[in-house]
Amino acid sequence: MARRVVNLVMLLPVMVLAPILVLGLVYSALTPPSTLMLARWLTLKPVDRQSVPLEAISPLLIQAVIASEDQRFCLHNGVDWGALREVVDDDEGPSRGASTISMQTVKNVFLWPGRSFLRKGLEIPLAVFADTLWGKRRMMEIYLNVAEWGEGVYGAEAASQRWFGKSARALNRSEASLLAAVLPNPIQRNPALPSRGVRAVSARIQARMNGVGGLMGCLR
Repeated sequence: MARRVVNLVMLLPVMVLAPILVLGLVYSALTPPSTLMLARWLTLKPVDRQSVPLEAISPLLIQAVIASEDQRFCLHNGVDWGALREVVDDDEGPSRGASTISMQTVKNVFLWPGRSFLRKGLEIPLAVFADTLWGKRRMMEIYLNVAEWGEGVYGAEAASQRWFGKSARALNRSEASLLAAVLPNPIQRNPALPSRGVRAVSARIQARMNGVGGLMGCLR
């Protein structure tokens, strides 16, 4: 009996890691759903997502997202260790401050919403794994196809069509920065009818975009 328990304990990591490895390989070629999308499908709620390749998304949106979410995106291995050491957690758990685009992507694809030390602990190795397996360009492509941009709205193409009535390829600088500005709270923020706070965040993102162009070499 004791040996069976030991064998089971030893098998648990394999049972957990094997599906993730398989899915990681599959998602190298096929754009995945997010866990939020899966939850909506399971509860028969509508999902608006139109998967598109990275070249069908305006470079301005890519710049805005990097400027807003992860300015060291091309420089780290999935985890910004310096930011992670500096971040100060609040009473509700780890903050978004040290979360890279890679970490947000694996959270969206493999994990669950909400803040907790357990989820953050899983994000870190998954982000390094996915960053190595997919590379930066594929990572950004997946992120921009699974990010939430409103109730039931996922991905840059659906968001662009919903909020601005145009394709993601046609977004201008202002629209791109507004979409990036609502990412931290896409349910309560509306990029088409931005509040004063969202407009202020959008303006700061536009200012940062001027210095981001030279940091996007990993996406070429």
